[in-house]
Amino acid sequence: MSAWEHFEHEADIGVRGHGATLAEAFAQAALALTAIVTDPALVAPRVPVTIRCKAPDPEFLLVDWLNALIYEMATRHMLFSRYEVRLEGDRLEATAWGEPVDRSRHQPAVEPKGATFTALQVARQGEEWIAQCVVDV
Repeated sequence: MSAWEHFEHEADIGVRGHGATLAEAFAQAALALTAIVTDPALVAPRVPVTIRCKAPDPEFLLVDWLNALIYEMATRHMLFSRYEVRLEGDRLEATAWGEPVDRSRHQPAVEPKGATFTALQVARQGEEWIAQCVVDV
């Protein structure tokens, strides 16, 4: 049931995660973020990075989570391909596994600048959770 996808939004890119749980939807949204840059299958999950966020509601938490990943990608010069997300109330604790960017292998397409509140939605739809927003590239 877990999946990710992109959706079009003017000059930017929408990311959407689907999951049986909210945590799975957040992890899939993160994988969609990676897929903006490169094919996630090209990124080896070698190095774990712990990420913690706190926000007043799930929508703000999604934006904080994706922006924390963008920060880690930029400052560590890494890409991530595996995510383990734990949610408890207004807190998120996650581990992202990845490796340093290898331009010849990863062939990065764009650099995400930030997750936005545009098209922001975190909701249960039927049997699955959806977590989505637009990412400025």
